[in-house]
Amino acid sequence: MTWETVIGLEIHVQLATQSKIFSGSSTAFGSDPNTQASAVDLALPGTLPVPNKRAFEYAVMFGLAIDAEIGMTSEFERKNYFYPDLPKGYQTTQLARPIVGPGHVDIQLADGRTKSVRIHHAHLEEDAGKSLHEDFHGMSGIDLNRAGTPLIEVVTEPDMSNAEEAVAFAKKLHSIVTSLGICDGEMSQGSMRFDVNISVNRPGEGLGTRTETKNLNSFRFMEEAIKLEVERQIDVLEDGGKITQETRLYNGDTKKARAMRSKEEANDYRYFPCPDLLPIVLDDSFVDNVRQQIPELPDTKAKRFEDTYQLSAYDAGILAADRDLSAYFEQAASSSSQAKLCANWIMGDVSAKLNASEMSIKQCPVSPDQLSGLIARISDDTISNKQAKKVFEVMWNEGGNADDIIEKHGMKQVSDTGALEQIVEEVLASKPQEVANYLAAEEGKRKKMMGAFMGPIMQATKGQANPGMVNKILTEKLAKLS
Repeated sequence: MTWETVIGLEIHVQLATQSKIFSGSSTAFGSDPNTQASAVDLALPGTLPVPNKRAFEYAVMFGLAIDAEIGMTSEFERKNYFYPDLPKGYQTTQLARPIVGPGHVDIQLADGRTKSVRIHHAHLEEDAGKSLHEDFHGMSGIDLNRAGTPLIEVVTEPDMSNAEEAVAFAKKLHSIVTSLGICDGEMSQGSMRFDVNISVNRPGEGLGTRTETKNLNSFRFMEEAIKLEVERQIDVLEDGGKITQETRLYNGDTKKARAMRSKEEANDYRYFPCPDLLPIVLDDSFVDNVRQQIPELPDTKAKRFEDTYQLSAYDAGILAADRDLSAYFEQAASSSSQAKLCANWIMGDVSAKLNASEMSIKQCPVSPDQLSGLIARISDDTISNKQAKKVFEVMWNEGGNADDIIEKHGMKQVSDTGALEQIVEEVLASKPQEVANYLAAEEGKRKKMMGAFMGPIMQATKGQANPGMVNKILTEKLAKLS
């Protein structure tokens, strides 16, 4: 019998505010440990939190982007638990009245289907600090710089049924929050962290017992963790065992998961209204002002790319999903007037180099204008596609523009018709047997036999002959010999 998988996600999205949610401490990444934790962040006696208006604007912006209900009155509670990196002994969060209510996010699946994933709610809360284990022998270090950083926690309904759907949703959410500019999306820095709730059951039966795999910070790790946990649960049940409701951790290096603790119930946290914070009441003008700040969203941008640049739906979707990538594309396309060729290069050679170097498009050493200059030389037949790859390699490693690199390395393509005709005639004259074989062959086989002539021609021109022109001249010359 088959099994059904049920998946829901909880996503912590770090908001890109300059200061923390209840204090003026900086949220900058990479500072020395414990240099950005104020007395307010530590809840020292006599301190009081002051809400950060920008965090509320960002939360409302997210809610509007996913067609969600906006909580015009939201409240903060204290979630009480002890952990070394939580100096207050509680986390200030929202439970009963979150700022963002039900909404939805539409995702595209590999088979072309569109699926709507329901959002249960999204609430504002403060982040905890960070425990560091690698650099300490037999001890843990505590860095409280992150304590008090504003988050929205996005909670989905259990609408996903496999790893593909969960990853598609995670990527779409990443695209939305980065396009809005409310999160930098740097998952390696913890800007987005995913908790995955998974259960399996037989078709027609009720939902199974779920587990939660926490703190996944890459799409690849999420996919691996889901597949591993689904397989584990099925094996346990088919062996006659029972699934324990628990929190689990996945190690992306070892590809293994382990149980961390039994799952707590909400009442274990002793939630109660935060006595230091009044309810946050928004008015219509606040929401309308936020609505006017919403930039072009990925789906709208993809449709515009299709209409304006005549890109395929697939190409437009890939480019529009990343705000920085789409900006890079538009600048290159506008400079070169060769949108399709720009799209091909960006999704091909540029992305391949970035992935190999583990760099983002913001770190790309080849600027949009440099790329458009390269594409212009391909378009006017100055260089071939093969030569263009060499130019791009030099551009990536050494810098410079396409024209200077072509000139310096003698890469200019030979497109002189008279010169090419003479070379073609000389090659044909030197290969009478190959010409005879070509003329005697069936029409369908002749195309493959052209290589016998193309190789020597390209060799004679040191690889700089225009392949298109050579092919045309060669075909015409051979036709006259028939």
